[in-house]
Amino acid sequence: MSTFRFDDVSIPFRDGQSVGAALVAQGILSWRTTRLEGRPRGLFCGIGICFDCLVTVDGVPSQRACLVRARDGLDVTTQEGSGYAAE
Repeated sequence: MSTFRFDDVSIPFRDGQSVGAALVAQGILSWRTTRLEGRPRGLFCGIGICFDCLVTVDGVPSQRACLVRARDGLDVTTQEGSGYAAE
């Protein structure tokens, strides 16, 4: 089975599945915090209109988990705030 890494945990996925769909399928519902109050966020619209599902993918912050296609070996991490060290 194909997998990607999410916060150092191996996440299985089906061919064609988005990162967001794979995370939800594993029961992971939050993978971002808001910039000001640190509130948890995850999949909301699921079609790329909102920005609730942002993650850092292979070191690049602010990627929409609902639009990023899951791939073998992808490194996905929780995004804290804007995803940049200096906000």
